[in-house]
Amino acid sequence: MRFSEKWLREWVNPAISTDELVAQLTMAGLEVDSAAPVAGEFTGVVVAEITEAQQHPDADKLRVCKVNAGEGEPLSIVCGAANARVGIKVPCAKIGAVLPGNFAIKRAKLRGVESFGMLCSAAELGLAESAEGLLELAADAPVGVDIREYLQLDDRAIEVDLTPNRGDCLGIAGMAREVGVLNRLTVTPVHIVDVKQTINDVFPVEVIAKAHCPRYVGRVVRGVDLSRPTPLWMVERLRRSDIRSIDAVVDVTNYVLLELGQPMHAFDLNELKGGIRVRLAAAGEKLRLLDGQELELSADSLVIADHQRPLALAGVMGGEASGVSAKTVDLFLESAFFEPIAIAGKARGYGLHTDSSHRFERGVDFELQRKAIERATALLLEIVGGKAGPVIEVTSIEDLPHLPSIQLRRERISRVLGFSLPDSDVAEILERLGMDVVSTADGWHVVPPSYRFDIRIEVDLIEELGRVWGYNNLPTHLPQLEAAAAPRSEKSLQVSALKQALIDRDYQEVVTYSFVDKKFIELLTPGQASVSLANPISADMSEMRTTLWAGLLKTAIHNLNRQQDRIRIFETGLTFTTDNGLQQQPRIAGLICGSTAPESWTGKVHAVDFFDMKGDVEALLALSGGAGVYEFAPASHPALHPGQTAQVLKDGKALGFVGALHPELQKSLDIASKIYLFELGLAEISVRSLPQFKELSKYPEVRRDLAVIVDEKISAQAILKNVRDSAGALLTDLVLFDVYQGANLEAGKKSVAFGMTLQDATRTLQDEDINPLVERVVTSLREQFKVTLRE
Repeated sequence: MRFSEKWLREWVNPAISTDELVAQLTMAGLEVDSAAPVAGEFTGVVVAEITEAQQHPDADKLRVCKVNAGEGEPLSIVCGAANARVGIKVPCAKIGAVLPGNFAIKRAKLRGVESFGMLCSAAELGLAESAEGLLELAADAPVGVDIREYLQLDDRAIEVDLTPNRGDCLGIAGMAREVGVLNRLTVTPVHIVDVKQTINDVFPVEVIAKAHCPRYVGRVVRGVDLSRPTPLWMVERLRRSDIRSIDAVVDVTNYVLLELGQPMHAFDLNELKGGIRVRLAAAGEKLRLLDGQELELSADSLVIADHQRPLALAGVMGGEASGVSAKTVDLFLESAFFEPIAIAGKARGYGLHTDSSHRFERGVDFELQRKAIERATALLLEIVGGKAGPVIEVTSIEDLPHLPSIQLRRERISRVLGFSLPDSDVAEILERLGMDVVSTADGWHVVPPSYRFDIRIEVDLIEELGRVWGYNNLPTHLPQLEAAAAPRSEKSLQVSALKQALIDRDYQEVVTYSFVDKKFIELLTPGQASVSLANPISADMSEMRTTLWAGLLKTAIHNLNRQQDRIRIFETGLTFTTDNGLQQQPRIAGLICGSTAPESWTGKVHAVDFFDMKGDVEALLALSGGAGVYEFAPASHPALHPGQTAQVLKDGKALGFVGALHPELQKSLDIASKIYLFELGLAEISVRSLPQFKELSKYPEVRRDLAVIVDEKISAQAILKNVRDSAGALLTDLVLFDVYQGANLEAGKKSVAFGMTLQDATRTLQDEDINPLVERVVTSLREQFKVTLRE
């Protein structure tokens, strides 16, 4: 909401400066974004009248004007504006004036003709970005008066960023009401009287969608003259509110919107057929809007139609065919109350956002429509003339919002705000806010006004009291409470510990959006249903992610495109699936590419491979379980390399995947570097086994190394699992220290060497203890894998 400070002060004028007013509004919950001057800095510019305008003797596009600037002798000024003509009043910068940009006006000679000043456009005074000619002033503008004084340019345009619940402040009336209650001042609203009808013309109105439009008010105005310009005072107020002047009729409807907060629309009466019908659109109906955009309407869109076609998208924008034009002589004015839920999201659904939809979505005062149409009619008759018919009103009382009756208790105010607010202040604040207040034994009986949709329960009233009293004026007390730490199981592994483990291994944490491009999801998890957003920020953020890899890969691509070749990143977050109903699952995922270490003088570093990523995952899993708890099994995943993909298992249950990015996917994403990824379920790896105390043996350890030759398809993991199972309780440690393929081995075979550490807690192990154990291990390996001992 942007408005002129001087306009506001016509309604209520507290004895405070602009800065104090801005601070006051912000602290009351109406955050002010800016308070900017409405014009550039300039001096020496006055109202002047062109009394003569002759063609320049040596330039086709210049005129030599005689100008009455209130100094007795007329000034001779050379001007190039196309609209420079006799009789108009314009701003004149006299010699010695300084225009915006510190541009000083001096006596000059243009094509041999002396010029004693400059006639100004709106742009040259800092009133507009651009202008096509001189700024024409009203015919009764007093010659010689400083233009700043005449146009009241010592003003500021205040822009307030209102929260969605404060639709009541989307007009000067609402802002003045707030300033009045904050300063305990009486507001002087604009005087609105019922316009006397001078014709009996009416136009039929039928509201079919009564629940969507409980109140519709209209009026016929005939014989308007749109050749009459909008008064400069209105144009200026619109400009200072960031609204462009179009024509007198549109300007009046926009002015009422800014003044009272009621959106209005004017139809060309002669373009309407049969009568007005407020109804839901038929699916597929077409409507061309005032901005030229053609919409295909959905069945849940509310439209204003006649008996042949839709005329306007209700609460959003009018249609081109029935809009006001220079040929319009008869009007049908519309002022309606639309149910906020019926309008909410409709404009965004069509890619639109208008001043009307902004207000209707938040809620417009449902008692304001008749007042607004009377105000607009009076302004129109004053500016463009015409004759007004009677007000036409169709109201569905049962569909209008219900005003709640709220019981406000003194004790509740004291408990919530922390102090007892005087009864007189409570009543005054609520009454100035427009509420009906009746005292009761333990408090007040309050009915909120029709423009406050956000006040429905007792705490809403208490919030208003605290806000108006001033948050800075509320007493402060240290809270007294007994705080107890919530119990936490030792078996629960904190996410911070997992993050720190990856950070210790040179990873960096990233945070990416939960919504991604649907095409990206289809590449990474084809065939898996995803959750689509109803109102996405953009087309490439339309789906909820099914995997964290989507964000990690986008981050990697962003960095690789900026010559960052070594990447080690991870993320924790939620993924969203619809496999068994809508589910969100906490996950942890990582990505690496490039070299294993930064470039260094110590030697050449090699590129990361599958086992580097697997080692990082094993370090992560080691926090929640010991050796043998987790397994890595060959697997397939549509986003991963067929030969470099492993599934992480625990007790046969899949926890996630680790592997290299699929070559085809890598090519489609235009990634040159080899990329490795992992993703695990956070809940599954956050449950750890507690360490158990075990007395250290005072007897020596014994180590036995074995090397076996096996088929190359058999994993070392399977061999080590077999050894653990067959060795028994004397095995205290098992380590794989060599895997060999090459000379002296048959094709398709490999050598796997491992060391077994054996120890007993009660005695020193002898050969008669060790040899049978080793033999048992070898026998088990032969039976399961057909191994042979390597000599």
